[in-house]
Amino acid sequence: MLTQDACWSINSLSITDENAPLVPAVIVFGDSIVDPGNNNAIKTIAKCNFPPYGLDFAGHKPTGRFCNGKIPSDFIASKLGVKGLLPAYLDANLEPQDLLTGVSFASGGAGYDPLTSKISHVISMNDQLELYKEYQGKLRTIAGERRAENIISKGLHVVCVGSDDIPNTYFLTPLRKTHYDIPSYANLVVSYASSFFEILRFLPKDAVVQES
Repeated sequence: MLTQDACWSINSLSITDENAPLVPAVIVFGDSIVDPGNNNAIKTIAKCNFPPYGLDFAGHKPTGRFCNGKIPSDFIASKLGVKGLLPAYLDANLEPQDLLTGVSFASGGAGYDPLTSKISHVISMNDQLELYKEYQGKLRTIAGERRAENIISKGLHVVCVGSDDIPNTYFLTPLRKTHYDIPSYANLVVSYASSFFEILRFLPKDAVVQES
């Protein structure tokens, strides 16, 4: 989930011209809350590309989303007039034109703590940043330098992660618990989060919405 203020802000927006989206693209980093199917493309048990997932989609077809239907990133992209569903960057069926309006790099099971992603064999936050850099290169090839820079700088960047670190990495394994109590582990997670945003802020972007 996004912060309450962010949710209210997005929910208060109204689209008067469906051909004029409020932002050119939505770009997402995070965990299962906003993973539309990236985990389908990697070797991990953290998948949901099977029934009953996808129950609310046409044909009851699972997409890899950890949900019966749309996930928050889909609702954000739709509300902003960008597109109805925000695709996974690693989707094998992704078309070059899909890159123009944004993608999600999120991976179910990821966390700010690199160990969280390692335990689940999913895409870490640092690796999501590497995919983002790759995406920028593809975008420049497809759209040209000027248009790509406009998409990147004016696109909405959403970060939704952190729900797996303490419950999974800290409580379900002894790997961190033997070295940290809860306050010190929380501080460790915050330090990893700070590092992530320190890197992200030096990459071109305009708006960033963070889950808390």
